[in-house]
Amino acid sequence: MLKKLILIGCLTHILLEANAQEKILAPTPPMGWMTWNYFGVNINEQIIREMADAINHSGMMKAGYQYIMIDDGWQGGRDNKNNLIPDPQKFPSGIKALADYVHSKGLKLGIYSDAAPLTCAGYTASLHFEGQDAKTFAEWQIDYLKYDYCNAPADSLTAKIRYKTMADALRQSGREIVFGICEWGERQPWRWARNAGGQLWRTTFDVRDNWKSIIAIADMNFMLSHYAGPGHWNDPDMLVVGLYGNKGPSGDLGGTGCTDTEYQSQMSLWSMMAAPLIATNDVRNMNEETKKILLNDEVIAINQDALGKQAELKIKNETIYVLVKPLLQGSYAVAILNRSQILQNTTIDFAALGFAGKIELRDVWTKQQQKINGKWSGSIRPHETKLFTVKLVR
Repeated sequence: MLKKLILIGCLTHILLEANAQEKILAPTPPMGWMTWNYFGVNINEQIIREMADAINHSGMMKAGYQYIMIDDGWQGGRDNKNNLIPDPQKFPSGIKALADYVHSKGLKLGIYSDAAPLTCAGYTASLHFEGQDAKTFAEWQIDYLKYDYCNAPADSLTAKIRYKTMADALRQSGREIVFGICEWGERQPWRWARNAGGQLWRTTFDVRDNWKSIIAIADMNFMLSHYAGPGHWNDPDMLVVGLYGNKGPSGDLGGTGCTDTEYQSQMSLWSMMAAPLIATNDVRNMNEETKKILLNDEVIAINQDALGKQAELKIKNETIYVLVKPLLQGSYAVAILNRSQILQNTTIDFAALGFAGKIELRDVWTKQQQKINGKWSGSIRPHETKLFTVKLVR
């Protein structure tokens, strides 16, 4: 009888461990707001609190934006026990108090470090202190870590080792912390970052606030659809929606701003690609067009669909791209992008995309519906993306 009880206990322990291992962090693409593109390193606890309030009151939290993410520039070095500390001028109350405030608003807090001695902006980073820093982040009640790769060796092996070291430290910290790998796609992280412990990985260089940057990044990320899924996402960098050429990191190297049509296209394409939706504008002061783009619940639903499929590029020519994304309930999303600088009157053969017979299209931006039998024809403005949900009509 004792042996039987011991065996049952062992099996229970194994099953509990298995269930713990099976839990998926970031089952849908993370959504939130990050400091970098608007503020750069000029951040402080008051700004973070104001942004938490604004996300709470603007409807963004209700729409699904969960994370407030502190990017580079928060660090104040290490204390006499080598514990990371925040800059006492920028964060006089400490990060734990800030996390408590963010959590009280129903939001989660993310933070930033780097797999080298110094970060991209030259602040204290985490190399050789991974276990200690992960424990500190857990004690601060951090929910997300963006882990950069500035000032680190260029080879892939070193990157894999350094990222896995931090991922292991986070898992051992006693807190569930989503891990964002940020080495800009230079070492093809989509091939190894999931096994290294990442829930998402940057696939491209930094986004700039212009159409040329948005479309170049999208072109790279389009090709990686089969690497994405629940708990492992391709990350083509942040949304620049609503920045309008704001000077700072977003304005570097020609980031002079986009039209609202182009911002809407980025939101459409990122949602189709199951990309993290991380806003970077000043959410305290959004115009109505920016709100309309960032808060469209039907677009967000496409991004957050639990099936977790990234859209596949089905049609590609000089002017028109068409992407198709399967959704959980047997429906689909289809995006039609006009890459050109002139109005395009185009016809898309939905039957050739695999939609035989009558289908119902719903334009998730205009909220208009139509039934078609095979082909859709319409006008698409320069750099506009038409975004539809598609249902079969029985």
